[in-house]
Amino acid sequence: MNFNTLEIDRIIEMAWEDRTTFEAIEHQFKINEQEVIKLMRTYMKPKSFRLWRTRVQGRKTKHQKLRSFESGRFKCNRQRQINNNKISKR
Repeated sequence: MNFNTLEIDRIIEMAWEDRTTFEAIEHQFKINEQEVIKLMRTYMKPKSFRLWRTRVQGRKTKHQKLRSFESGRFKCNRQRQINNNKISKR
């Protein structure tokens, strides 16, 4: 695993996102779930790592096979829309 700082930051960001599967990380960076866990343990503070592991364990959205939907993009109804490079308010 020879990643530069930007790649490591992106992997950590993707791992924290609820809707990004480990399979998506593997497809993009060619590392499996165990390697992601190892990377997170190495580059995060111990408490942050424990919080992340607690959050991710058993979460159906982090594994492609356990998801209830096959494709499509999830968008929270509270998420602001971006129109013409401006963030519109509710």
